[in-house]
Amino acid sequence: MRYTPRSQGKKLLVPSFFFILAICVLAFINEIRFDSLLSFGRCALSNVPMNNGEPPLLSSSSSSSDDEIRILIGILTLPDQYPRRHFLRMIYGTQAVPEGVKIDVKFVFCNLTKEDQKVLVALEIMRYDDIIILNCNENMNKGKTYTYFSSLPDLFNETNSPNPPYQYIMKADDDTYIRLESLVASLRPLPREDLYYGYVIPCQSMDPFVHYMSGMGYLVSWDIAVWLKDSDIPKKHLEGPEDKVFGDWMKEGRRGKNRFNAKWSIYNFPEPPTKCTHELWPDTIAVHLLKNQEKWIRTLNYFNVTSNLKPSKLYHIP
Repeated sequence: MRYTPRSQGKKLLVPSFFFILAICVLAFINEIRFDSLLSFGRCALSNVPMNNGEPPLLSSSSSSSDDEIRILIGILTLPDQYPRRHFLRMIYGTQAVPEGVKIDVKFVFCNLTKEDQKVLVALEIMRYDDIIILNCNENMNKGKTYTYFSSLPDLFNETNSPNPPYQYIMKADDDTYIRLESLVASLRPLPREDLYYGYVIPCQSMDPFVHYMSGMGYLVSWDIAVWLKDSDIPKKHLEGPEDKVFGDWMKEGRRGKNRFNAKWSIYNFPEPPTKCTHELWPDTIAVHLLKNQEKWIRTLNYFNVTSNLKPSKLYHIP
C-alpha cells in the first residue's frame, strides 16, 4: 500500500500530541518536586545563623553540651599580689584552649582589709572579672580551702547556666604554672564524678588511695564541692596543712573513689633537686615552686611559649 504525504502527516500528528502532553506532565511533576525541595531547604536552613558577610564568631566552646569540658581553676592568692595576678593573666590568657573546652581561671582570696585594696581590686574586677572574694579572714591553713570549695555551688547557681556549671574544679597555688592543653588531655578519659586528681604525697608514693594530693594543684569533680558544702565532716576539721586536711575529709567521707595520680607530669621545679623534683620535660601538666622571675622565665623558655608571636614592623625581638 502506498502512503501519501497527507496520510503520513495525519499519522505523525497523533504521536506528536501525546509526546507534547507527556512533556507537560513531566514538567508539572518536576515543578511540584522543586517547590517541595525548596520548602524543605528553607525548613532545614531556618535555624542556621547567617553571618551577613561578617566573619563567624570563634570560640573554644560555642555552646554547652554533654561533650563539653568545663574547668574552673581557682588560684589561691592574696589581695595585695597585684603584679603576680597581672603576670598570671598573661600566662593563661595567651594559652590556646582546645575546641569544646571552657576553662575559667579565677583568683581567690578572703575579705579585703585595706582602703587601697577596695579601690585597686575593684578596678581589677571591672577590667578582668576574674576574682572571687570569699567571706573569710585571710589564711592558708585555717579553712580558706574549705571556704573556696564549699562556696562554689552557691556562687555558680544561675538557672541559665549548664548543670553542673563545671565538671572539674581545681585549686592551685600562684607559684604553679599549669599547661592547659596538657591538663585537658589528661582529663578526657577520666570520670566526671567522684574524682580526686593531683600529685600524690609523699613524693615516693604512687598510690593515690593511700595519702593525699599536693596543694600545688589538685582537682576534684563538681559533686565533691557539693558534698563539701553539705557535709559536717569538713566543718569539724578545718585547721592544718590544707592539702592534707582535704585528703582527710575525702578519706573520712569515703569520697574520691575515682583517683588519678598525675605524677610525674606535675612536679616541683628542678632546683634545688629533691625527691619531689626532676628536670623539665615535654610531658608536663604543671610545674610548682616558681618562686621568682628567673624560675618562671626558665620554665617559659623551655616550653617555648612565645613561639606564636606574630612578626610586625612595630617591634623586633631577637
